[in-house]
Amino acid sequence: MTRTGRYLLDNQRTEAGERFDAFATLFDPTTFRHLDGLGVGPGWRCWEAGAGGTSVVSWLAKKVGPTGKVVATDIDISRLTGAARPPVEVRVHDIGAEQPPAEGFDLVHARLVLVHVPERERALRSMVQALRPGGRLLLEDADPALQPLPCPDEHGPEQQLANRLRHGFRTLLADRGADLSYGRRLPRLLREAGLRGVEADAHFPLTTPACAALESATVRQIRADLVAAGLATDEDIDRHLANVASGGMDLATAPMISAWGRKA
Repeated sequence: MTRTGRYLLDNQRTEAGERFDAFATLFDPTTFRHLDGLGVGPGWRCWEAGAGGTSVVSWLAKKVGPTGKVVATDIDISRLTGAARPPVEVRVHDIGAEQPPAEGFDLVHARLVLVHVPERERALRSMVQALRPGGRLLLEDADPALQPLPCPDEHGPEQQLANRLRHGFRTLLADRGADLSYGRRLPRLLREAGLRGVEADAHFPLTTPACAALESATVRQIRADLVAAGLATDEDIDRHLANVASGGMDLATAPMISAWGRKA
């Protein structure tokens, strides 16, 4: 992330922990499959950029072992301190404004980060710069514009309300510099950055308890922003949270696009 002061989803909030837990449930299997496919193993030097939580950092630490290193960075490391033991090094770092924490990494990975970073072009250059020749870059980011609805099957008033609130959330994100169609561009951007063997796929969770947990935590976290912007009322939000808690809604997330390539 960057120190712009505009980030909507502050890691200091209680709901942020709930969001990280939901992200881990929803996306860790996909992320770990890709990392395994890239060959992460003993002795690798890895940079987890904009780490936020610890699930990927801890997985990487086990893979690289005592002979490797995992540098985990974010502008807010409050949720990373528990992982700060060898082979993990935790650093405060602004990916959109600062030079990479080191160079010669075998792997650089960022998940659900660059979509929120207004200086995302500079951040991408920084991550490529940090790779050794032959090093791998794995970027995973959402594309909310590709599938913008929490309820693709909008068959009743509960689903209509959910979709209206999600539209308000997207408006707030865009106002703060998020690129809501960033995920689909990742393969092209990696090729333009000079990476070789670029590939990509997408993961689209639909109707799981983690989707509902993520929806509830997100709406609670941005509640005041939605109301202040005139995008929803407290009554709207209370009704939606009750609908989510009832367990009768099919709730989706935005697709996560994973793209990876190798530095020449």
